[in-house]
Amino acid sequence: MRERYEFEGKRFLVLGLAKSGYAAADLLHSLGADVVVNDSSPETGSKEVTALREKGITVICGGHPENILDKGFDTIVKNPGIPYHNPVLKQAVQKGIPIWTEVELSYLISEAPIIAITGSNGKTTTTTLLYHILNIGGKQPLIAGNIGTVACTVAQNAKPDEVIVMEVSSFQLAGTESFRPKIAVWTNLYDAHLDYHGTSEEYALAKAKVTDNQTEEDFFIYNADQHEMLPYIERSAAMKIPFSLQGKKAEGISADDEMIYWQGEPFVKRSIIKLLGQHNLENILAATASAILMDCDKETIENVLSSFTGVRHRMQFVKELKGRTFYNDSKATNTLATKSALSSFQSPVVLIAGGLDRGHSFEELRPYMGRVKAVLALGETAERLVDFAATCGVPLAVKVRSMEEAVQEAYGVSVEGDQILLSPACASWDQYPNFEERGDAFIEAVIKL
Repeated sequence: MRERYEFEGKRFLVLGLAKSGYAAADLLHSLGADVVVNDSSPETGSKEVTALREKGITVICGGHPENILDKGFDTIVKNPGIPYHNPVLKQAVQKGIPIWTEVELSYLISEAPIIAITGSNGKTTTTTLLYHILNIGGKQPLIAGNIGTVACTVAQNAKPDEVIVMEVSSFQLAGTESFRPKIAVWTNLYDAHLDYHGTSEEYALAKAKVTDNQTEEDFFIYNADQHEMLPYIERSAAMKIPFSLQGKKAEGISADDEMIYWQGEPFVKRSIIKLLGQHNLENILAATASAILMDCDKETIENVLSSFTGVRHRMQFVKELKGRTFYNDSKATNTLATKSALSSFQSPVVLIAGGLDRGHSFEELRPYMGRVKAVLALGETAERLVDFAATCGVPLAVKVRSMEEAVQEAYGVSVEGDQILLSPACASWDQYPNFEERGDAFIEAVIKL
């Protein structure tokens, strides 16, 4: 861990406990800071609260006291999920108190270089694929961030000859000031989380922080096919590495129907790639460019691309049963992700979709509904999905009550050669705590068949 003496004696408020709050509080305390933790949830015998108090850290649970900032904090480290309209954070902004997330801490203490990957979609697939390539290539990667492992916990144990592959969300990036990855990757930009950020511009600015502090000694890999990203890309001082699916390009990494090109030269044949979908090809280009910049050899990259079949809950192949192929894409919590999933198939698709009703339109799916032979609709949006499928001319669209019923019905209406796809186009919270449990329910139902 890099020695950072400026934490000693400083007063930090850690707002929100969870995994990241606990890790940040523990780290800051070990670095000599005076730490107070405040969480809105009731204490209810939390082991984390007990552990922090045993270290001498003050923990306040059950709400955010209006006068908590009167204690004179130098910095706030907040849980990424806490929005900036939180009263404590609004007061902090008025008082000029810096507001970080633990991703900022991870950069400040890490001895290892960081590869930071963000984007509206594709972050986890790109992060996981790159980690596998670097691991097989002997580059001693560590994986961290929004993918499930708290970044500052990984960073405090990272060594200079290792590299941290870090998935970073807009929530995490919004709370950074000096964060400077050696390689930054921005996969794409679509409107998302506007209830948190307020506007499309604020959301994009949060994403752009992945490269804001980079210099000409760093690398910035970005989606050159999205012109709406250009104003933010142009601000970066890093060496720019574009990726594109629009045929061979002289710069960066690109692809046509047959080949992946690096700086305009043939690099890998697309025929070896196992991961389905045009959207995943973007992820492959971003990960491959990062691996090349990390001096991974071509043979290693080819070996991984020819064997990597995806991330759990993201176009995950589950099994083949009597000629039907089952895919778990539970991570598809919006229509954009489901559109990408449907575009991966030509053969008939039996689609299981639906979930939390946020009132968004399904119109983005219309151009791809011609390949859907049946829709089994779940959750709050079930009725709207059935009506939408009917306007698209889908032969069969019905509501179902559970995932098990959906899978059984899907199998019953399918024939050999069909694809049975869970790609909900909605969040899971009406029926499941998270998309992972929804995907696991799908897998369990498929296994029961």
